[in-house]
Amino acid sequence: MLKLAATLVALLVDGVAYAMILFLMSVGLTITLGVMRIANLAHCAFAMIGGYMAFALVSSGYFSLFTALPLAVAGTMILGALAERSVYRWVYTTGQLGQILMTLGLVFIVVATGNLLFGSNLHAIGLPGWLSGSWSWDAIAISAYRTFIIAVSIGIAAVCWATLEFTDFGARLRAAVDNPRMARCIGIDVPGVFSITFSVGCGLAAAAGVLGTQIMPLEPWYAFEYLVPLLMVVAVGGLGSLKGSFYAALMLGIIDTFGRYYIPAAGAFVIYVAVVGLLLWRPQGVFARASA
Repeated sequence: MLKLAATLVALLVDGVAYAMILFLMSVGLTITLGVMRIANLAHCAFAMIGGYMAFALVSSGYFSLFTALPLAVAGTMILGALAERSVYRWVYTTGQLGQILMTLGLVFIVVATGNLLFGSNLHAIGLPGWLSGSWSWDAIAISAYRTFIIAVSIGIAAVCWATLEFTDFGARLRAAVDNPRMARCIGIDVPGVFSITFSVGCGLAAAAGVLGTQIMPLEPWYAFEYLVPLLMVVAVGGLGSLKGSFYAALMLGIIDTFGRYYIPAAGAFVIYVAVVGLLLWRPQGVFARASA
């Protein structure tokens, strides 16, 4: 019984940690797909960019994980702002097919650049010693790294929620989303609000890309490999719902982890079966904004 409990706790922690990485990545995609109505399939590429930035800084020997993290996030936010002000401003004016083709083209550029600069090998950012071990109680062991991921991600989620609910910027964003024409009439810079939001979403994706390399290692095809899980989180959570994305990531991360452990022969398909069933039940998303 104790061994079963230890296994369940370990799987639960692994699943929640994976879910929190997916949530951090999905925030920006939730906003661009559900709020700005942009089919931004290049969002996962910003997580890859942030991860590789931090990896390069740590590999230089002059930076640790926690000094490289803010630099990588800031650098990715700057790149995201530049991309939003240039490429994405053109993407806004096209139809959905144009948006998909343009953003997929950006992904191929990022993938080719990553392969050129860092090769095709898998890379993970080294952890400080205090995050490398685990905390044990009898037969139950909890990974310090995964516990740290969960705590940091929940903290970031709380900050995002508080910003949207209790700050002037959050009020402006909600107004710009609910009625952009009226928001412009009362003096809100709607494009500026969306630009800042887009940049922050890129920064959160970069943070996930940096913190999650032990779970989701860096590789040139990273931007494609984890795009589908992100789209599933956004679809199940409901377009435009950050709360929905949080709950959906939690649900899907745990289902995927337990499925891969208990049904190894078909573990990779369990998550897809679950998503199909959930969307057949609630096509608008299980945690859509109307029910959030």
